[in-house]
Amino acid sequence: MKHWLTFIFMLLAGSHGFAQQNQMIISAEYNDQSFNHVVRDIEKKYPLKFYYSQNWTDSLSVTLKVDQVPITTFLNELLGGTEIYFHVTQDNRIILTKEHQIIAHLPDNFFEENKAKENQVQDLSIFDILEETEGDDNLTNIENQIFKIGSPKNRFKGDKATIVGYIKDIKSGEALIGSTVFKKEPLVGTTTDAFGYYVLTLPKGEHKLFFKSVGMKDTKRKIILYDDGRLDVEMTTDIIPLKEIIIKGEEDNVENVRTGIAKLDIKDIKTIPTVLGEADVMKITLTLPGVQSVGEGASGFNVRGGATDQNLILVNDAVIYNPNHLFGFFSAFNPDVIKSANLYKSGIQAHYGGRISSVFDVAIRDGNKKKFTVTGGISPITGKLTLEGPIKRDTSSFIVGLRSTYSDWLLGLLKNPTLRNSSASFADVIAKVNHQLDDRNGLIVSGYHSRDKFRLDSDSLYRYFNSNASIQWKHTFNNKFFSLVSANFTNYTYDVTSDENPLTAFELNYKINQIGIKSDFNFFPDSKHSLKFGISSNLYDLDPGNIKPLGEASLIEEITLDNEKGLESAIYVGDEFEYSRNLSLYAGLRLSVFNLIGPREVFLYQPGFARSKDFIIDTVSYDPGKIIKTYLGPEYRFSLRYKLRPDLSLKVSYDKIRQYIHMLSNTTAISPTDTWRLSDVYIKPQIGDQYSAGFYKSFFKRGIEFSLEGFYKTTKNLLEYKDGAELIVNEVLETDVISSYGKAYGAEFLLKKKTGKLNGWISYTYSRALIQANGQFKDEKINDGDFFPTNFDKPHNVNVVSNYKLNRRVNVSLNFTYSTGRPTTFPITKYQFKDNVYGFFTERNRFRVPDFMRLDFAINFEGNHKIKKLAHGSWSLSVYNVTGRHNAYSVFARSEDGNIKVFQLSIFSRPIPTVTYNFKF
Repeated sequence: MKHWLTFIFMLLAGSHGFAQQNQMIISAEYNDQSFNHVVRDIEKKYPLKFYYSQNWTDSLSVTLKVDQVPITTFLNELLGGTEIYFHVTQDNRIILTKEHQIIAHLPDNFFEENKAKENQVQDLSIFDILEETEGDDNLTNIENQIFKIGSPKNRFKGDKATIVGYIKDIKSGEALIGSTVFKKEPLVGTTTDAFGYYVLTLPKGEHKLFFKSVGMKDTKRKIILYDDGRLDVEMTTDIIPLKEIIIKGEEDNVENVRTGIAKLDIKDIKTIPTVLGEADVMKITLTLPGVQSVGEGASGFNVRGGATDQNLILVNDAVIYNPNHLFGFFSAFNPDVIKSANLYKSGIQAHYGGRISSVFDVAIRDGNKKKFTVTGGISPITGKLTLEGPIKRDTSSFIVGLRSTYSDWLLGLLKNPTLRNSSASFADVIAKVNHQLDDRNGLIVSGYHSRDKFRLDSDSLYRYFNSNASIQWKHTFNNKFFSLVSANFTNYTYDVTSDENPLTAFELNYKINQIGIKSDFNFFPDSKHSLKFGISSNLYDLDPGNIKPLGEASLIEEITLDNEKGLESAIYVGDEFEYSRNLSLYAGLRLSVFNLIGPREVFLYQPGFARSKDFIIDTVSYDPGKIIKTYLGPEYRFSLRYKLRPDLSLKVSYDKIRQYIHMLSNTTAISPTDTWRLSDVYIKPQIGDQYSAGFYKSFFKRGIEFSLEGFYKTTKNLLEYKDGAELIVNEVLETDVISSYGKAYGAEFLLKKKTGKLNGWISYTYSRALIQANGQFKDEKINDGDFFPTNFDKPHNVNVVSNYKLNRRVNVSLNFTYSTGRPTTFPITKYQFKDNVYGFFTERNRFRVPDFMRLDFAINFEGNHKIKKLAHGSWSLSVYNVTGRHNAYSVFARSEDGNIKVFQLSIFSRPIPTVTYNFKF
């Protein structure tokens, strides 16, 4: 109170003194000068001193002329049209403030009103009316208010109470995922879920709560907690005009209980240079430790030695089977509509299942609940447009993102003749409607559709389509218990036609449908427990494909495979428990079951011989709905975090996961002609076991995080292929695949600087991914049954991503990537049989393509930051592969003039410059 009265006295004295003196007279003339230059010039000519943050005025220019005017008139002219206020003190100090104006006098009834407020809370309140702002220069009135939570009548019923609420963006009304809510001394906190909802249990009484969210200004609230109640918080944007991707732990990397989690906050990712100038969340994911791809322009990604089909990719709870466009150069996700993307490499919670390597969970933005906006971008090969706005203000909203390409001209510039003579295009649309039915119920409907079409070297025409839709209903039973019930549908279809040679013209089709339902329940018994349990079920309907002749002259034999149907169900429970301030645990159990369902015909083979067409002895037919085969088993999930110091923690985790669907591919990367098969009588489910441990440290004052994590993973029942295997439209697929055993191990290093003009991260991964095909029979052994590298085994991988802010409108980014070349197989000699020359191949994956190395550059320009303007725009100039390095995508052999020659295929063998313009209305 003493400090407060002193502060008031100083204000009154300063104001009074200023009122008694004459205002200083100013003469000045400036023509298109920077604001900072004007201030320095005025301070030299007159006994004035300005106090302000230069970040507010970096982009301001001044043109004015005044002659013998009072200082207040000059300041009004200088600051007109901005949101900057001024206050002149008695000793000629000019204090500039933004958003909030200094009032130099108190209202006449101030003491009466304040006394009434004190009387309302005098029984519990010990907060001063004014206090230090702890570094927050933009203290708002709401932060000084005292919020009463619950009914005062219940203040003595129990020692603790629970606060719930939503944290949202004040401008758009969108929920802020992963925001942190906490109190200090003792530290107790929580984070918001996918709906921006938080639950926090505290002792009854007075507290100061702090709220933090990436890209938002920190804020706080003073509360008196009487009983269970609700506190919603709206946060304002922390204006960082230069767009940047932020990669961070789900919470602080020291506090979070789980290993192997990275959150990509997709506020904006425009500064990271990517191929062809299109911001791409999946390509940014490849800069994280433990995440790799098989090569440049490749689809899919490999996590900790796992295959591409072992990643569960979700968009608003619906599965995406092919997450790529245009030979893998673009991902399926329009960055303008993405709210967040979480990658789980280990420590995967029990409510996730179905893939044994990782989960990539993408959340779509809710759409602006306050006003209608339009954003978009134009680059040399793509165009995109996003529309969003309220359906009913503050209650329901929509967002629609459209994207298309006009890329054929660029293919003509590529060095590879096959790609140069090809054509390609894609388009996608994603939409979401979010409606709050009432205080306890919310409904979300979303959908996605994409189409791709390309023709390779004027030969075959490839078309593939992704579609999914989901509906989610959230119901709040009470402050500690809520549910999320969802239903989703996924379709992936492709067809290939080839008509260049009438004798071999054909049409190939494939389709997979998946329908899923899921019920999640979240229960918060107290501040130490977070319990999640539920059930899920997925019905698969696969059309394994059919091939038929195209045209009367075609000699292609028509083959149609029977549909495959299966039902994968699970029940699960997981509990995150804080045993003490230093020790936190997560334990989860998931029981999954898979049923292969008829109709289906199953071939029986001669016992004692390897499976082949020659040893089929019978066929068993199953009626529709008949259960053919059942697989079930428990999946254990466990994580532990122990804090050695406030800034250093040790974590360990163990995951067991089962996967009942398998991708069949005769290429190293995902391709449109990849097919998926369900586990059946002969193809068993993949079972993965992963152990992880690591140290995590934060240097809080410097905004630096460090982590070192190791892992060991084994996988049973991997599918490896026999030499010459037929994977497309194969009626006896089980004769061409081998059940194998895989193991992967490695260490991951990440050093990340999150703040300052220079920020970014350095990641290094050492990992090995080995496989062993050691079947009972000779043709079921590869490399004599010894372990050999998988196609995606790349021991060393280094990524350096750096951003430097030259000023608030210009940003420079550099991205450096190095990795070991992937394994390959090619002939070491030749032999002749009759008139043909053949290559004699080595053991599988004995050699490697050359190491991969690439440097990318980007510079980004923001428009001026005036709020009242028709559109806000930005330009980005990026150069992909600055050094023009000829990185090998693959090495292959071909017979020419009686000799076996080895060739190297490079996708981008020269610098690729791109200019992109983004706008927002």
